[in-house]
Amino acid sequence: MTHLYMESFGQNDSPDLVLLHGWAMHIGIWHEVCEPLSRHFRLHLIDLPGHGNSVIGELETLQHWVDSIGSLLPRRCFVVGWSLGGQIAMELALQYPQQVQKLILVATTPCFVKLDGWTFGVEPKLLELFWENLKRNYQATIQRFLTLQMTGDRRAIQNVQKLRKHFFEKKQPHAMGLEQGLKILQTSDLRSHIPAIQQPVLLLHGDSDVITHLQAAYWMQQQIPQSRLITFTHCGHAPFLSDPEQFVACLSGF
Repeated sequence: MTHLYMESFGQNDSPDLVLLHGWAMHIGIWHEVCEPLSRHFRLHLIDLPGHGNSVIGELETLQHWVDSIGSLLPRRCFVVGWSLGGQIAMELALQYPQQVQKLILVATTPCFVKLDGWTFGVEPKLLELFWENLKRNYQATIQRFLTLQMTGDRRAIQNVQKLRKHFFEKKQPHAMGLEQGLKILQTSDLRSHIPAIQQPVLLLHGDSDVITHLQAAYWMQQQIPQSRLITFTHCGHAPFLSDPEQFVACLSGF
């Protein structure tokens, strides 16, 4: 049975801000921005199912993950979702509109793989190959994945080091959490859901991101009624690590 781990801290009389990390990561990935964000918000950091300290059940879908996280949402909150966490955040905004007041999508795409009429994704076979490599050599595959996230970043070496440091602070994700998360990325196509998002949405995306294409962010900006896109220059897949000051300023000013 799924049991999610959450840490909450910050200003009690400030807006509640929920942060959802990406695939294979955990709440420690937000370390660089937690302290400055806590001056403006009451933070709620959640480990996704099978990641960090969260437990996962068998045969779970994106909807199971949304239901589990939705049960933890404060009465009124802003939700930040990074990468896979952004897909969950979009569904939370749609399914819990009374609670989710604003949405911040970081390096997010509505559809991770290439499909007919959608060229802003990766080839499905690449994800299958990635999963096979992960099962054969977890450590080496994860190291390559972390490096890929910083491709094109102006401080790639330093930021890869930070990413690795935070990633390996906790035990590795549960194999079932990795497999189910990857399955969500392989199969989820949220494009038809996007125009129904009525909350104000802030899109934050690195201009050099090779994991989620910047064009996907432009597409979402056109589809979401109340949306604004801010691009981070010379930045890869993790804007909150590449430029934490700009990231915090974007959130606090939203």
